[in-house]
Amino acid sequence: ADAFDPGAKYHVPGNTPYTRYFLAHILQFQFHRALCEIAGNEGPIHRCSIYNSEAAGERLNAMLEMGRSRPWPEALEALTGSPEMDATAILDYFAPLQGWLDEQNAGRQCGW
Repeated sequence: ADAFDPGAKYHVPGNTPYTRYFLAHILQFQFHRALCEIAGNEGPIHRCSIYNSEAAGERLNAMLEMGRSRPWPEALEALTGSPEMDATAILDYFAPLQGWLDEQNAGRQCGW
């Protein structure tokens, strides 16, 4: 009762559906990975920048130009090559952090 953290988020007391933010988070990383591939990035995804990549910009613009005229899976496929949402881009992005955390926490037990 002293630490009701969810109530601090406006969406909870305001009864605003939060699913859109959850899905947007997944799509954000999926878009980033796809644009990095289009830009020719060969390094880790967390170091990728699509700055000045005409190819990435054109592909993103082509998807955005669809607006609401096409179903969202088609727009997703136009950018990523797949009509499916895929959260593995989040895992790829944070893989170095996960490795470091695993190393730092080796042999420790969680106290929950």
